[in-house]
Amino acid sequence: MSLLSLSHLTVRRGCCPVVDDVTLTVSGGEFVGLIGPNGAGKTTLLRAAMGLLPHDGQSSLAALPARLRARAAAFLPQSREIAWPVSVEALVELGRVPHPGAGAEADRQAVDRALARMGLQGYRGRIATALSGGEQARVLIARTLAQETPLLLADEPVAGLDPESQIRAMQVFAALAAEGRAVVASIHDLGLAARHCTRLVMLARGRLVADGAPAVVLTPDNLAEVFGVRAYFAQTPDGPVFQPLGVIR
Repeated sequence: MSLLSLSHLTVRRGCCPVVDDVTLTVSGGEFVGLIGPNGAGKTTLLRAAMGLLPHDGQSSLAALPARLRARAAAFLPQSREIAWPVSVEALVELGRVPHPGAGAEADRQAVDRALARMGLQGYRGRIATALSGGEQARVLIARTLAQETPLLLADEPVAGLDPESQIRAMQVFAALAAEGRAVVASIHDLGLAARHCTRLVMLARGRLVADGAPAVVLTPDNLAEVFGVRAYFAQTPDGPVFQPLGVIR
């Protein structure tokens, strides 16, 4: 089932397109890695898809009323600022705001599940602003998970996390997809993207240049053209391994 449909989505700054005529569909069961160099339009695409930026073309999410959109998709922005010294539990509970009629027990269980997925059960009573940057990032992911939407859009969710936390977060997103939900996440680490995503969407200068399985998208030609690098790519019993080796331009 389609959970996100973009048709000729275009976002302009002045007369310059930042996202240029992007059409794609995301279905349940997919973990889509949105990749591309800095300035490729990844953040803009995610924000426009959520209806947070003016755009031309169509987004199935942006077309929804705000109340329904909050139940259809959760959005994790790149910014990780936590403004108030609240407990981790209280912060994660904010993910339940779109579900006012769910009931206290359903809300508690959703928060418990989110904390458990992110390995934060022991952080429940700690003050969120007193945590490290990486710990705060995990709490904000948990808040998004507590929203329990069919679709999750995340902008660089694993940036700045230590290797273990990066892998665990990617495993959580992959598990959501395996449960029938969908995740679209912008990711700079191509190795993590290759290892955990079911599909990669590659952007360059705002345009979609490749879309498919990691082995199909991360070709030598695409890497040279879009990123200007050469890399090692191999399939192993533990999954694909991808490592940039050098700059070619």
